[in-house]
Parts: sequence; structure tokens; C-alpha cells
Amino acid sequence: MKKTLLALTALTLLATAAQARTWDQIKASGTIKIATEGAFKPFNYFEGQKLTGFEVDLANSVAKQLGLKVQWITQPFDNLLIGLGQDRYDFVIASHGITPERAKAVDFSDPHYCTGGAIVSKPGGPKTVADLSGKTVAVQVGTSYLDNVKKVSGVGDIKTFPKDTDAQAALMAGRVDAWVSDKFLGLDAVEASGGKIVQGSLLFNEKIAMAVKKGNTSLLKELNTTLGKLENDGTYAKLSNQYFGEDVRCR
Repeated sequence: MKKTLLALTALTLLATAAQARTWDQIKASGTIKIATEGAFKPFNYFEGQKLTGFEVDLANSVAKQLGLKVQWITQPFDNLLIGLGQDRYDFVIASHGITPERAKAVDFSDPHYCTGGAIVSKPGGPKTVADLSGKTVAVQVGTSYLDNVKKVSGVGDIKTFPKDTDAQAALMAGRVDAWVSDKFLGLDAVEASGGKIVQGSLLFNEKIAMAVKKGNTSLLKELNTTLGKLENDGTYAKLSNQYFGEDVRCR
């Protein structure tokens, strides 16, 4: 939590020192710069050298609707919002949950999906919040999952990892008792494991959104309008069903 808050405080200060590209400037350039992590399957990840995933396809659809080319930039998750404050890219789409702390540092779009933080363990391991008492939990640093695990009364050791895939690997290797991450990512990992891990209950629910630099209202308006169009014309539902077999938008 401390690291996350310090990073966001620094980001807030940076955001006042420079000016993000407005929608008119982005449109005139013909290219929009979008950042993501590239290590959060099935939302944003690499297949060989190709960046793909639900959020990548959705953002590409947004850019196409806006008549723009895309320049993708990948950064470690903990650095993404900091880079946004430094004007390295125009917006971020990387499964950021909307939290009061983050909302002080960036402006969020309308949510592009709703989810929750799920408990994943080996068969017979902890499946509920109560089960985490005294247990060792793996979680990615700088995430809302970490913040919420810290709130669990009686939780044992919390081990943080730079990537969510590292946290999952720690569970698979038996170095931790549980792993907390996005419920859809967890379901994907459970299916791929062939029964070696199972998903339990949700620790919390959250809305996920794209982020723009604080005060970049012109770009935010375009993102919200375009997201709404994609939800209404069937593009969103097609992508959602492709990756999840269901409609994951917020109801």
C-alpha cells in the first residue's frame, strides 16, 4: 500500500508539470499511443511477439472507430500510471480497478468491464476469506488485489511479485498457499492447469477502466463516446464472448 500511495503521490505531482496531448492533437497526428502491461492473460499478453488480449483488441477497436493508428507501449504494471503522468502515452488500458487513490492521480473512463479479486489455490487449499487466516498469499505488487489482501484480518504472510504470472508460478510451485488475482484471469489459469489449481470465492468486486492523464477531458470524452458505440453495435459483445464466453460489461 505504501509503495502504491507514494507512486501515486509522485504521479499527481508530475501531472501538474506537463500537458498531455489533447484529442485534437492526437487526431491531427493520426496515431494514438496506448500503454498496457502485456503480462495479464487473457486481457493483455504476448503470443510470441504479438501483443493480444481482450483489452488490446478492445483498444484497437476504439482506435479504428476514431480513425487512428495505434502505437502500443508495454510497461511493468507498477510503472504504467507514472508513465501516463509523464506523457509517454495518451492512455492506459491494463485492468486498472477504479480506486479513490488512483482517481486522485488520473482520470478514469467509463468501466470497460466488471470483475473481482478471486482466491486461487491448489485443491484442498484456502477458498474463502476466512480460509486465508494464517496462510501465505501471493499477489502482484502495485495492485488493488494487494491492497485488499492486506485488509484481510488474520492473513499470514503476503508475498508480492512484479508480475501476476510470477505470483501464479509461486502457487504452482507450492511456495504459497493461495494467489489472489482477477477472477477471469484466475478462471483462465484454472482451465489451463488441468485441475492443478481451483478458484474459490471473491475477495472483493471492482470496476475496471481506461486511464488518461488528470484533466485530459477532451480525450476522455472521445474514449467514453467510442466505448459506448462499441457496446451498442455488437463489437464489445463479440470480443467479450470470444475471450470469456459471456458479456463482462458492468450492469
